[in-house]
Amino acid sequence: MSPVFEMESPSPARTRRLGSDLGRLAQAGDVILLTGDLGSGKTTLVQGISRGLGVREPARSPTFVLVSEHHGRLPLYHVDLYRIGGLEEAIDIGIEEFVEGDGICVVEWADRAPDVFPPEHLSIHLEMTGAKTRRIAVSASGARYEALARKVR
Repeated sequence: MSPVFEMESPSPARTRRLGSDLGRLAQAGDVILLTGDLGSGKTTLVQGISRGLGVREPARSPTFVLVSEHHGRLPLYHVDLYRIGGLEEAIDIGIEEFVEGDGICVVEWADRAPDVFPPEHLSIHLEMTGAKTRRIAVSASGARYEALARKVR
């Protein structure tokens, strides 16, 4: 899957703004998969998505609880797979409920269990290029996600 677009984010605020744009355009059932090293901005992007959905409480990394649910225009299911060992553990936490749910499912560390996700989704890879700068590659699988990526471009 090749990127629909790549961008350089000069700051966490710009990364949040990309997320906010995604949140405003998101529809029920959307699945957004995030990958990147520790500190690359995955949670920062989720904070923006949360803001775009109108969620009032701040989105934090749910690493220790694995899934956080936030309520805005649509439910936001924020999943963090950092601490899981693979596909079987992802299934054990009931990830299908969130992926097939009535809200938006955003998954950090999606590369830890890639086979659990639907074939159509939006993938975002974040890479540190400096202390505050990031390279963000947005890829889409499926017509819905290609259109979404083009709109946020």
